[in-house]
Amino acid sequence: MFYKELKEGFCLDLTVNIAGLNFKNPVIAASGTFGFGREYADYFDLNRLGGISVKGLTLEPRRGNDPPRIAETPGGILNSVGLQNPGVHAFIRDEIPFLRKYDLVVIANVAGNSIEDYCKMAEILSDADIDAIELNVSCPNVKEGCLLFGSNPKGVLEVTGEVRRLCKKPLIVKLTPNVTDIVEIAKAAEAAGADCISLINTVLGMAIDIEVRKPVLANIMGGLSGPAVKPVAVRMVYQVSKGVRIPVIGMGGISNGDDAVEFLLAGASAVMIGTAGFVNPGVWVETIDGIERYMKKHHFERVAELTGALV
Repeated sequence: MFYKELKEGFCLDLTVNIAGLNFKNPVIAASGTFGFGREYADYFDLNRLGGISVKGLTLEPRRGNDPPRIAETPGGILNSVGLQNPGVHAFIRDEIPFLRKYDLVVIANVAGNSIEDYCKMAEILSDADIDAIELNVSCPNVKEGCLLFGSNPKGVLEVTGEVRRLCKKPLIVKLTPNVTDIVEIAKAAEAAGADCISLINTVLGMAIDIEVRKPVLANIMGGLSGPAVKPVAVRMVYQVSKGVRIPVIGMGGISNGDDAVEFLLAGASAVMIGTAGFVNPGVWVETIDGIERYMKKHHFERVAELTGALV
């Protein structure tokens, strides 16, 4: 049990259970910004984390997009990294042994350009020493004219359903905000067998260098993350949590404990933090401490009691 004694005579219970997985606290390192954990291990004890969603994995190694592929914006960053990663087999061989030195939930984030890609990775990772799979549906389906899997309910229903047949681990579906009706898409993931929804992924954006009259990013457009997207993310988490019966993990612009509590109150069972770690490598630990302070101040014994606790 992961309780923290209080002078007032009761205990803080920071544990959350999502899809049968026990997290010692609701703070998870988001995929894409935390690498495989090694990059931050010198900054704080990774054992403090509830979990880590690793860098997005593809079936084969990927070098990513050409630079420049990161651009700072007011209140965040644009990125078009292009899923640079060593591939799923190298992850299993080289990174899982490192991650298993720590007491945290390990989530493998996967991305593909076809349903076959997703299914192969689900099969491979189902036999690996991980705890859950996070399905990144913000990827272009090359067989459907590069329309994003997550851009419509039909695409989400199809890819989630096919992966669910082969996936032996708890399945989290990570949704893109670049859609018309996020609730219908979340419902499609739930209907296809998802155990949990995570949202939001980045918001599509663009920046232009007016001196040279060219896009800042080599790929022209990229994903916006950071504090600028937080109100959109909170709104979508609130809507989705009202529309599905499975747990929701919220993310998007979280920079401190108060931000995290906002997502929990909106309906999230846990939160993921990413971009803020570029500015403050201690943000994950500070957020855990901030949640604890809020619980003490408002006399919540269990962090799970915060989920959807709007009045």
